[in-house]
Amino acid sequence: MKLLTNPIFIKMGLVLFASCFAFVVAVTLMRRVRTSLGEDASAAPSNATSDQLPLHTYHAVIQQLKQQKHELLALQQSEQRRAKTSENISAAVLSNLTSGVIFFNSNGLVRQANQAAKTILGIASPSGMNAEAIFRECEAVQGVELTLQNGTPLTRMEAEYKTPAGESKVIEVTASRIPAADSTTLGVACLINDRTEIAETRRQIELRGELSAEMALALRNSLVTISGYAQQLAQNHDPDLAHQLAQDIATEAQQLNDTIGGFLTESKKANVVSTSS
Repeated sequence: MKLLTNPIFIKMGLVLFASCFAFVVAVTLMRRVRTSLGEDASAAPSNATSDQLPLHTYHAVIQQLKQQKHELLALQQSEQRRAKTSENISAAVLSNLTSGVIFFNSNGLVRQANQAAKTILGIASPSGMNAEAIFRECEAVQGVELTLQNGTPLTRMEAEYKTPAGESKVIEVTASRIPAADSTTLGVACLINDRTEIAETRRQIELRGELSAEMALALRNSLVTISGYAQQLAQNHDPDLAHQLAQDIATEAQQLNDTIGGFLTESKKANVVSTSS
């Protein structure tokens, strides 16, 4: 009993109780801390996964958009190359044509013309000109303007044309409407051929026909005259009259020879002109 009432023993008991209490509290706090840290560790991956999922989707979408953009650019470049190739082929074909080709746009102005058209028309640069400025007083201008206005085709029209330098030509003009995919009018294509040499040959043939008719008539008249003189000569016994009839026959024969010679000369000239052209 004395020990229990000893102040030193009481102090030691209190110290021991306080130490045990502090130990129990520390152990409890440590368990709680460990439990909390375990829950945070287990929740962290799920949170990280939930945060990383939208980020991963975003990167995937961005990558897909980049790929689509690359494919679109490649397709666009391919279409541009194809259009350029088609344009080069069309230009090469037009430049090698012997016939003149002029393309009028929907506003009636020349957008494109090949070298043959420039040579035939005698215009170095027809771009931007309308049909009236190109054909001027030529009859073909009305047909081309009619095609530009309502699409009525102009089929193989021959007309006399004079170049700005004053050279006279005969041209053949054909015009047709060029429709777009939506049935609107892109413009009018005009085909031009130089028919000057053919027209000249036709004129020479017609001239030869006229000369042949005149030649046949002159030959017939001369033969009738010579035949009449010969009959008179055969029936006449007067020497003086016979001499006169013989001179008349010789004169008529000489005129016939001159007529035939002139016809042959004109034929040779016509052949030379046709050969040189």
